[in-house]
Amino acid sequence: MSFFRLIDKGKGTTRLFVGGVHGKEGQSTISALKRIQSIHVKTGKLIIYNCDQSEYISTLDNRYYNSKMGKEILRLINHYQPEMYIEAHCYHPKNYTKLTDLQRKEKIGVPPLIELEKGVLIGSVSPHIRKSLFKREDVCLTLEMPCMHQIQDSQTLENSFPAPEKSLKTYVNLLKALAGSNNRPDLEKNISGRYPVQVKTARRYAREFFGEYPPF
Repeated sequence: MSFFRLIDKGKGTTRLFVGGVHGKEGQSTISALKRIQSIHVKTGKLIIYNCDQSEYISTLDNRYYNSKMGKEILRLINHYQPEMYIEAHCYHPKNYTKLTDLQRKEKIGVPPLIELEKGVLIGSVSPHIRKSLFKREDVCLTLEMPCMHQIQDSQTLENSFPAPEKSLKTYVNLLKALAGSNNRPDLEKNISGRYPVQVKTARRYAREFFGEYPPF
């Protein structure tokens, strides 16, 4: 599952896309990350790294950043100093309700993820690293799609969720939009036409959670 690609288009924004940061997620995220090519980056750099399978520890748990994989993520961030940091995750469809629960902030301390379409969700990266490793203007997002192998392993889930290839297409298109954006205003311009309500909701969650330090 391990995969690395560096796309260098000279001066400009440095982007770091990391997939499969815990558990078996990399089995699904590698399919998306491999589809991001040089043509999708206009200027600057894009570093793509898909992680090997590791112990599952939530990135909301501070113990994660003391784990082997968590330390590797921190090393990548500190080495490349990205202005755009994207964590590519996948989730078991049975957890959809928990991830998008409107009471998620009250229950576990972070805002709910927002569905764009086809089961693809978006939100901020863990607050453990958002404010300590990144500047206010940096773009730091978590993306989630249904784990493809888990949908295919359950007929019940397969019937209640979009076909895996449809979720993957939406996920890849979003990664391409990120790869082609230079900053937050640029990104919002690229996706707000298709997802105006979701972008507005993301801004509101950011203000409510981070105050004057919005992640999106």
